[in-house]
Amino acid sequence: MPSSPFFVLLGLFLGVAATSGSESACSNFTLVDIPNVNLTATTYFAANALVNISNAYSSIDESNLPAFCRVELVITTNATAGSSALTEVWLPDDWNGRVLTVGNGGLAGGVTVTELGHVAVPQGFAGVSTNTGHDGGTDDGAWAGPHNDNAIVDWGHRAVHLSVLAGKEVVKQYYQTPANKSYYLGCSTGDLKEVQDFPEDFDGVVVGAPANWWTHLQAWSIHMNLNTEPSTSPHFMTEDMWQNILAPEVMRQCDEYDGLADGIINDPRTCSFRPETLTCRPGQDATTCLTADQISALHRIYADYYEADQTYVFGGYYPGGEKRYYSGLVGKTQFKIGRAYFQFMVTNDTTWKIHDYNATLLALTDKLDPGQANAINPNITAFIGPEHNGKLIQYFGWADELISPGNAIHYYETVHQFLRANTHLNINDVYRLFSVPGMNHCGPLLTTRQGGQAANAFGSVEQASNNSPPLSLDAEHNILAAIVRWVEEGVAPDTLTGVYYHDNDVANGVGFTRPLCRYPYNLRYLGGDPDSAESFECAFNQA
Repeated sequence: MPSSPFFVLLGLFLGVAATSGSESACSNFTLVDIPNVNLTATTYFAANALVNISNAYSSIDESNLPAFCRVELVITTNATAGSSALTEVWLPDDWNGRVLTVGNGGLAGGVTVTELGHVAVPQGFAGVSTNTGHDGGTDDGAWAGPHNDNAIVDWGHRAVHLSVLAGKEVVKQYYQTPANKSYYLGCSTGDLKEVQDFPEDFDGVVVGAPANWWTHLQAWSIHMNLNTEPSTSPHFMTEDMWQNILAPEVMRQCDEYDGLADGIINDPRTCSFRPETLTCRPGQDATTCLTADQISALHRIYADYYEADQTYVFGGYYPGGEKRYYSGLVGKTQFKIGRAYFQFMVTNDTTWKIHDYNATLLALTDKLDPGQANAINPNITAFIGPEHNGKLIQYFGWADELISPGNAIHYYETVHQFLRANTHLNINDVYRLFSVPGMNHCGPLLTTRQGGQAANAFGSVEQASNNSPPLSLDAEHNILAAIVRWVEEGVAPDTLTGVYYHDNDVANGVGFTRPLCRYPYNLRYLGGDPDSAESFECAFNQA
């Protein structure tokens, strides 16, 4: 991977007085009295040394990081069962007094070295990450079976919690002073579980497109796949149909609702997309239009998913991400995760196929809640209440192909309802949800592959590491700085400013900037330069 221009921005980050480490401190570091935690290695990297590290999930190859000490740990997660997790703590010489834990994605097992190196250490944070108790890629679930219950619990929640506790103690011993504050930054497998069950672990949390309702998310992924496959079915749509027939029609109907035809739908809820306009006429070439079966499938794909007894399962797709939706629906990452989830965590049957899915399995997986990974409790008062005073920022892309944007809105609204009914807390004082028009799952990497565009660089994970750093490291452009300022100065972010680089690569220059609006506000074009964030406002609508 080539060196990222991200690191030239370091001096702009909102910081505090640094505490120093050194090569000597790193090489002589030993752990004292941390039960069930063993130190396996320390490695010192001088400033601008080559950092080339890889594992089953994550990798980094950079030579422009500041000096830091890499501490590798093995944490015993269940002594009786002999289960364990690998954890790393990266300790910068110029420490800003804070700890940042970075998350994983999907079923992944691997320390997220990519984000420790591209986000945590460059901005002065002591970084913490874990392999969640196993080694494996994003959609690899074989490690969970047969009946590997301890590994599933580690992945579900335990490994992260124990890693945070161990990481804080490592930081305290290494710098000989405790951290001032503790933060979390992640996308996809975002840690709302920590907010709900371990509120003392973090002072500020940023989660993007969280897979917090695992039991329903995986049921939804199978349901969505069945709406499109097999390829021999009358409702199947080829990738060419999605990209060259459906996508242009969606834009024709919906793009100008926000006042600007720019290939980005700012609030897809304002457009009642009608796929019937693509219905094949008598004698029309079937490769240029859609059949009645395909249109019926689209109505199911764009709709919220309810079971026959009207049990709400999950949100649907939203108009605007059609160039990516084919990949989300047909045999790709989310579908593979769903199949692995049911094979190895629910049925313990490696022969299980998606056509075996039914509502009974949804009830079973809700009952099992493998790994207790569901994080849907709306009562987060222990985290956000006056005794702890934690802050939560959540974001999602309106064109997410792997986790419906409706999931983020659904959880936010359940918390909002709970706070109104049971407390005097104002949700805007403690929890803010931001939307990113046109953004696919988590950020620029997936958007780039499908030729999409969105202001999808704003300082979260999987952005700088994919050549899309924030435009600045200040709190207006960097979501990590925004949560720090909210926690430490009491200044809540009202909007953020995201940037789109040409072809999602900072080396190609800025394409445009856009405000990212907090829910329930959405972006509206005011006039003027369409490439400037100043030409837009965040406006309220009733959608």
